[in-house]
Amino acid sequence: MMPFDGRRSSIQLMSEILRLLRLGEAGKTEVMYGVRLTHSQTQKYLLRLAELGLIDRVADDGKAPIYRIKPKGLDILGKIEHVQEMLRVDELPEILDSPRLEVQPEQDRRLLGRVKDAIMRRRH
Repeated sequence: MMPFDGRRSSIQLMSEILRLLRLGEAGKTEVMYGVRLTHSQTQKYLLRLAELGLIDRVADDGKAPIYRIKPKGLDILGKIEHVQEMLRVDELPEILDSPRLEVQPEQDRRLLGRVKDAIMRRRH
């Protein structure tokens, strides 16, 4: 979920790197292009994720380092994704209550009511 101005937060960027590494090991260039970052941003976030113990730097035998996600990184990523999912659900009632949302047929109105009820039950 991106902020309204289109810029990604540090947490979003780090979670995107973790998602990429969840798919398998990757080098710095793969991370840079996969997450659409500059070289310096990539370096900064990889270093921070390693400092936090979320990723490992491997294959440092004279070749370019390769990064892999650690179990702690998988755990944190799962928590971030859970919070993001919860926030998406919280946005739905605002969208559904929007005055711009017009539902004409009675059948659609009943369906919309059932969706709203299901969302409210899920919140409690």
